[in-house]
Amino acid sequence: MMRWLSEWWRGGTAAVEPASVRDAARLAQLHGASFARGWGEGEFEGMVSERNTLVHRLRQGRRTVGFAVSRIGADEAEILSIAVDEAYRGRGLSRTLLMTHLGHLAGRGVRTIFLEVEENNQPARRLYEGAGFVVVGRRERYYKQPDGEHLNALLMRRDLS
Repeated sequence: MMRWLSEWWRGGTAAVEPASVRDAARLAQLHGASFARGWGEGEFEGMVSERNTLVHRLRQGRRTVGFAVSRIGADEAEILSIAVDEAYRGRGLSRTLLMTHLGHLAGRGVRTIFLEVEENNQPARRLYEGAGFVVVGRRERYYKQPDGEHLNALLMRRDLS
């Protein structure tokens, strides 16, 4: 009974599941709220439809509160984006989303995962490092901010084998 009340209070049970074209508008909204240059609904529709792209949505109860997108090539993949609604951060949901997403990539034969993260994004770096990613490179002035500032990117890697 206490577990049920706890889940109800938090908005329901978290679930990671494949995204569909119907999710594109919400995923675009989440991306736009999380990054300086958001992807549009059409971009998400295209990614969900591509055979070499894996898109998961994170649901809390009935509400989609996050997503993960990866592109697969042979036995490697790149996480293109991962985001969780600001109101739902700090609950461990991003770790649940990431680890489930990695499991599905492994199930598709992916052995190595890459991603890029803004060097100063400490919460994201803690998430990725805690999931076993290591820094393997750095891109100077890679991300351009709306104010014109350029931020460095770190290239990270994790082997699944």
